[in-house]
Amino acid sequence: MNTQRVLTGITTSGTPHLGNYVGAIRPTVRASRLPGVESFYFLADYHALIKTSGDPARVQRSTLEIAATWLACGLDPEKVTFYRQSDIPEIPELTWMLTCVTGKGLLNRAHAYKASVDKNTESGAEPDDGVTAGLFMYPVLMAADILMFNAHQVPVGRDQIQHIEMARDIAASYNHLYGEHFTLPEAAIEDNVATLPGLDGRKMSKSYDNTIPLFVPRDQLKKLIMGIVTDSRAPGEPKSTEGSALFQLYQAFASAEETAALAKAYADGIAWGEAKQLLFERLDREIAPMREVYEGLIQDPARIEKTLKMGAAKARAIATPFTQRLRHAVGLRALDTRADAATGKAAKAALPVFKQYREKDGLFYFKLTDAKGAVLLQSTGFAAPREAAQAMARLQAEGKAALDALAPQLIAPDDVERVTSALNVLRQSAA
Repeated sequence: MNTQRVLTGITTSGTPHLGNYVGAIRPTVRASRLPGVESFYFLADYHALIKTSGDPARVQRSTLEIAATWLACGLDPEKVTFYRQSDIPEIPELTWMLTCVTGKGLLNRAHAYKASVDKNTESGAEPDDGVTAGLFMYPVLMAADILMFNAHQVPVGRDQIQHIEMARDIAASYNHLYGEHFTLPEAAIEDNVATLPGLDGRKMSKSYDNTIPLFVPRDQLKKLIMGIVTDSRAPGEPKSTEGSALFQLYQAFASAEETAALAKAYADGIAWGEAKQLLFERLDREIAPMREVYEGLIQDPARIEKTLKMGAAKARAIATPFTQRLRHAVGLRALDTRADAATGKAAKAALPVFKQYREKDGLFYFKLTDAKGAVLLQSTGFAAPREAAQAMARLQAEGKAALDALAPQLIAPDDVERVTSALNVLRQSAA
């Protein structure tokens, strides 16, 4: 069985809320217990500096709260790699290497940057007014987080999918120039719970100040839930589950049977107060045991610090030698090293290579080259990088059978036997 690497992080700029728990913490903690999964969890404190406006106490406190949250929710630091981003100096070094292969045009299209520019334009300000280089470069730092550990999957909300696609683009650019060093990551999303509504019905976000903190005291949790915005439909009047923040929150915690029962209660005209009470009881049933553990951890920060240092050592055992390999690949190597002896391309000289890339038409392509770089097989354009990656994986796994099945998505090769032979070599090398 091939091991799947799963990586996720939370920015240390606030207190963990239900949206963080449902969208990131809970599914990835569950996944960390599955066979064949190697999990990486990190506290994104470098990312926090973009948002915290010179408030170091906030970063420190948030780091403590988020670390305690991961552990209280069942993360086993003996079985996963759990670390603080700033404890891994190789990450900012990789960020710079990736910056040097990342087009400014790609970063111009990032949603967060575009939103800031649009807001400034609407208000009559200069387009880049108040936009820091940190905000602009955020996608590259995120790519470094992912690519440093060659994660296969990154659990994210739908608003972060673009950043995973950008990480793929950046990795492909580096691989194209320096050899196949990086795995192209995939976004992993649970469609039903990727994004939770907040107290006002909008997406739960610290930016909107509408969050429900995960480990708020029980009485305060109930007060917050009772304050969730609902419509004016009276008790006995049928209510729609569509667009109901209460229903969406309940669904994220309840079983299919419990969810169906609440849907029926909505149709039967349940009172909003009663629906809120049901939501509170369902949430507290899951959260209460973890809350007790969390409160104990918060009182013992030295224990958390020791755990993070242990995780950093595990992470650097991977990051340090990998960074040395990447440094050699780009030419940052000892002067008495032969120019052709340390590059990733030379290391893979005996094997054919798949290369994925994006053209100016916005479509994604791949090609298969032999050991000397001659093109053996060329694809047509794919709308999404995932589609191109799936086609490459199928060709490598199935050989000639996939070559025939995918013919409409390939440019007919000049020498089918040569392509088939190259695919067989790749399949044997991966076995």
